[in-house]
Amino acid sequence: MRHALIFAAGLGERMRPLTDHTPKPLLEAGGKRLIEWHLEKLAAIDVRYVVINTSHLADQFPEALGDGSRWGMRIRYAYEGPTPLETGGGMLNALPLLGSEPFIVISADVWTDMDFSTLPVEPRGVGHLLMVDNAPHHPLGDFSLDAQGLIHADDSAPRLTYSGIGVFRRELLDAWQDVAHDAAAKETPPRFKLRPLLERAIARRELTGSHYRGAWTDVGTPQRLKELDERLRR
Repeated sequence: MRHALIFAAGLGERMRPLTDHTPKPLLEAGGKRLIEWHLEKLAAIDVRYVVINTSHLADQFPEALGDGSRWGMRIRYAYEGPTPLETGGGMLNALPLLGSEPFIVISADVWTDMDFSTLPVEPRGVGHLLMVDNAPHHPLGDFSLDAQGLIHADDSAPRLTYSGIGVFRRELLDAWQDVAHDAAAKETPPRFKLRPLLERAIARRELTGSHYRGAWTDVGTPQRLKELDERLRR
């Protein structure tokens, strides 16, 4: 049974005042909550177990989404406390709820028309990133991708943007303390970003990727949410 993790714990500070009373993943575009677009796509590829990490206005998620039965899946919520644990800490916090097999990871605040069935079930290394063209608000991108599908941290090829969608093995988090050096990583529970773990995997040639050229939006501001809503309604 395939598992998935949806990152939904952010404070949504750039989306204020919309997120003062509603978590960003529960904001609507095209007549659906942002997170519901992902749940539908996951259900379409027979993902039956989804973990959603929460923090800001966490009680609204089970009220809005329930136990997942409407999508034919089981949803469990991984509460991070009042302060989000960042992407690395959030994944570590959710790990006990995920199975032993590779799992899909999705940032709840992006939208795409991608068919999730094209994601690999078994990544070649410890992870596989879906890369997209750089948006105007992120012109320098994140990583480059070579012809063999390996991710690089240098400029060996034009840089692309990590979409916030990927497939990971639990082993990505092995010995995470070796690379998560922020002071918050020593707190309980630890709070740290995923990027240092990705960079370690890149250095070991254990991170692959694919370039998606279809529609993708980082719904990071009220204006981008408005534009997405208008596009979907058309």
